[in-house]
Amino acid sequence: MSHRTERPATAAKTPQAIRQPLDARAAGLMLGFCLVIGLQQVAIKSVADAVSPLAQIGIRSLVAVLLIAAIARWRGIALWVPEQFGPGLIVGIGYTLEFAFVALGLNYTYAAHMSVFLYTAPVFAAVGLHLFVPGEQLALRHWAGVALAFAGLVIALAPSAHVSSQVLLGDALGVAAGASWAGTTLALRTSSLSEAPPLRTIAYQLVVASVLLLPTAAVLGDLGSIHMTALAWASLSFQSVVVSVAALLVWFWLLRRYLASRLGVFAFLSPIFGVGFGVVLMGDPISINFALGGLAILAGLLLVNSRGRRREHNSGSK
Repeated sequence: MSHRTERPATAAKTPQAIRQPLDARAAGLMLGFCLVIGLQQVAIKSVADAVSPLAQIGIRSLVAVLLIAAIARWRGIALWVPEQFGPGLIVGIGYTLEFAFVALGLNYTYAAHMSVFLYTAPVFAAVGLHLFVPGEQLALRHWAGVALAFAGLVIALAPSAHVSSQVLLGDALGVAAGASWAGTTLALRTSSLSEAPPLRTIAYQLVVASVLLLPTAAVLGDLGSIHMTALAWASLSFQSVVVSVAALLVWFWLLRRYLASRLGVFAFLSPIFGVGFGVVLMGDPISINFALGGLAILAGLLLVNSRGRRREHNSGSK
């Protein structure tokens, strides 16, 4: 994936790549991606007393966009293409809303809960892609897989003890974050950014997030109350470099080569990792419901990623 010097004035008459079903390489990369994303809710929640979640998202976005700009300059990739400012703004707003909802929700609910509810995104995304993106249509068994995976989420989150109204509010914000993520995926795939270098897409997201969230955090007094500890430094470094740069590069690289609805449903593994990290590292409560729901999720993944799809090898994008 090498992008030499680009000419910003030429807006992408590049032929669109044909998306493929998942292979072993994609599965391995998605596994690593899911591990990282599953850990990020714990990374945010664990230092919330030192740095508010909203401030964390704003700071990590600013640091990450500086790293992305340096990488783009080194590789000769143009980030700011006037013809793509509109799509970039839309994708950036979706990304900002996603993490604003995550940040706000983590003030009320457990990291394990947020990890699971955020991953309602593949359900929303698969339906949207089915409706609006050629080559992303789901066959009956794929719909069955999505339904089974969603049922697994419901089972995993079925209350087994008293649930406060605050936790329910945080959970609802998690679902809103998932819907925002799905909207970002759909906006990306239906715009010229679908074929743009991943660095450019990430840059638009991070710039919009830092421009909107840092001033918001300042107005709310979150920036003035920051107390940096060793754990806070480690968490922000992990979020800025691994989550906001490395993981996003992998995600967009995959989106350009593989069917997004399959990638999205495969990402149901992230809430499993997220809940595991929440339980082990944060002591979040969990019940037998999650074990049963996790099995349903994995069964749904097997259905959605089953072989023998309808001409999907040749029906990527026109």
